[in-house]
Amino acid sequence: MQVYLPIAQISVDVFVLLAMGAAVGFLSSLFGVGGGFLITPLLIFIGIPPPVAVATQINQVVGASVSGTVAHWRRGNIDFKMGLVLMVGTILGSTAGVNLFAMLKRAGQIDLVIVLLYIVFLGGIGSLMLAESLRALLRRRRAPGARFKLHQHTWLHGLPLKMRFRKSRLYISALLPLGLGFITGILIAMMGVGGGFFLVPSKIYLLGMPTAIAVGTSLFQTIFVAAYSTLLQSIETQTVDILLAIVLLVGGLLGTQVGARIGPKLQGDQLRILLALLIVGVWVKLVFDVTATPADVYSLDVLMGPS
Repeated sequence: MQVYLPIAQISVDVFVLLAMGAAVGFLSSLFGVGGGFLITPLLIFIGIPPPVAVATQINQVVGASVSGTVAHWRRGNIDFKMGLVLMVGTILGSTAGVNLFAMLKRAGQIDLVIVLLYIVFLGGIGSLMLAESLRALLRRRRAPGARFKLHQHTWLHGLPLKMRFRKSRLYISALLPLGLGFITGILIAMMGVGGGFFLVPSKIYLLGMPTAIAVGTSLFQTIFVAAYSTLLQSIETQTVDILLAIVLLVGGLLGTQVGARIGPKLQGDQLRILLALLIVGVWVKLVFDVTATPADVYSLDVLMGPS
C-alpha cells in the first residue's frame, strides 16, 4: 500500500516503512542505540532525500528510546546521574550540529556530507568495536572465569572536575562524559542517529561502564536530546516529515518490545559483537553504493534520491 510523504515528496510502501521502524525499535532495546545508523541509510536507499531522512529519523528515535528506557529502568540498568551529565553535553552539541546542518543545506552540500559521515564513522567505529570484541572473546575462551578490563586508564582519566557515578562504579572527570555528549549531539543533528552507535562503545571502552548500564543510560539521555534536535530541525531546516515519522514510530514501538525480551538472554560480549557486525554491514553497503558505477553515469540520483 503506497503512502505519499509530503515533505519527502515521494510515495513509498507503508509496510516497508513499518518493517524499518520495527527493526529500529528492536535494535534500540537490544543494543541501546537509536537505530538511526541503520534506518537513515535504508531510507536513503529507497529514495528519501538525505536531509529528510536525517531530520525525520531523529523524531522516530524518541519513541523507540522511551519504550526501551522503560524496559531497562525496570531492570535497574540506568545511571541517571551519568545520563544527566551526558545530556548537557549532547544538547550543546545538537545545537551546534543543527546550525551546521542548516549552513550545509543552504550551500547545497548536505547530501554528500551525510553519506561521507556515515562511511567514516560506521567504518571506523564498527571495525574497532569488532576487533576489540573478538579479542575479548578469545581471551575469555583461553582463560575461562578470568576477569578482563574493557578499558585502559589514560591521561584522560586524570582530568579535573571528578565526579562519582555510583551506579556505573566510576570516579572520573565530568569533562569526559560532557565531551562524549557534545560529539554525540553533533552526530545526532548531522546523521539522524540516536548517537548510541558512538556513545555506547565509548562509554564501555573509554569510561569503563558496564555494558548493561551503558545501554540503558544511552537510551535515557537519547529521549530528551532527540526531541530537542527534532524541534531545532523543524524550525531551522523544515525537513521533518511528520507522516513518515508516525509510520516509523508505530513499527518502532512493536520492535522495541521484542528486543527487550531477547536482550537479557544474551551476554555482553555477544551483544557487542552483534552490534559491531551490524555497523560494519551497513558500512559495506554504503561504500558499495558510493563506489559502484551507476546505471546512468550522468545521474547522482541513484544514491541520493530526488532533491
